[in-house]
Amino acid sequence: MPEPSISRRVVAHCHPGAALHERQTNFNLACWLAEILGWPFDGNWEEALPHIGMYLVPTRTLVGEQRCELGVSGVQDLLGGHVQRDFMASKAISHQLPRRAAYRPAGWNSQFGRQVRQVVLPGLTVFDIADARRIACHYLGPTELRVKQVQASGGTGQTVLRTAQDLEYWLGQLDPDTCRQGLVLEENLHQASTYSVGQVLIDGLLMSYHGHQYQRPNQCGEPVYAGSKLWLARGGYTQLLQRDLDPQVRQAVERARIYDAAATACLPGFFASRRNYDVVQGLDHAGLPRLGVLEQSWRVGGATGAELAALQVFRQQPQVDWVRAETCETDQEQLLPPDAVLLYRGPDEAGGFLLKYAQVQAYGG
Repeated sequence: MPEPSISRRVVAHCHPGAALHERQTNFNLACWLAEILGWPFDGNWEEALPHIGMYLVPTRTLVGEQRCELGVSGVQDLLGGHVQRDFMASKAISHQLPRRAAYRPAGWNSQFGRQVRQVVLPGLTVFDIADARRIACHYLGPTELRVKQVQASGGTGQTVLRTAQDLEYWLGQLDPDTCRQGLVLEENLHQASTYSVGQVLIDGLLMSYHGHQYQRPNQCGEPVYAGSKLWLARGGYTQLLQRDLDPQVRQAVERARIYDAAATACLPGFFASRRNYDVVQGLDHAGLPRLGVLEQSWRVGGATGAELAALQVFRQQPQVDWVRAETCETDQEQLLPPDAVLLYRGPDEAGGFLLKYAQVQAYGG
């Protein structure tokens, strides 16, 4: 196993109000990462902990001066990322604002939206309920709209609007604070599937990957995240694209690269050691195929377990240059597969059962 470049201490950090399964999963991921790297694990973050030598594993993208308060100066100090404004860490940035928008957040960068316009689905972002009504009324008809609360994750906080009645019901459920955080209105796709594309840089080792997400129904019958299957290459996107990829996978990787490059160019102060992008493929209202980036994740996410499983193999076996790994989230109590790493077993937010684990499926040189 390679020696760590410097002596560090891994620390888990949770945002206020995090659910039990989020806190425990993050704690277990941070503990596992420390084991992989051969670094001490200091448990959960406390204000009294010295910042020098700390390697942070936060549940959220750091915003503004938070990085200074936590002793983070760059990608070498955390598994995650940093932006200057809250909305920059959300799916709000994937679309431009409408003309004559009633509200424009401080720091909004129109150049980013222009640079990613060709690699995302048709859609707009709004921060005002009147704008939401105006835009939805304009597009509803032949086009179904998928509407999303930008701070929601895991497939929650979104619905599909097909009629004016759908629109009025949806608007009636919104409160001013949710609207001011941001709403995305974009074309809904049928027969949709979601690719995961990303990179992770930890202690000098860079991995790039593509994969698929899958979903399961929750207790209310709504689709929620159920896991990711990733194919990871040692190195950057150049090494990943040298592989024999399906044309649609190659296109998904290329579109995620454009989105990623736009973030680096247009978002002042942005940096991230984990860069994950959801890319959807499906059919539009006319039955034509579409493929576009949905959103970014510059923080620990559902696929992080698979990423760490691959990191462990890459560090232990320098001759290995690809790994296939997965994470799984299920509401069924079951025995873990052989060699799987348990990330969480216990209640979910609704009082049901939730099991999370990660495992390596194959690897080679």
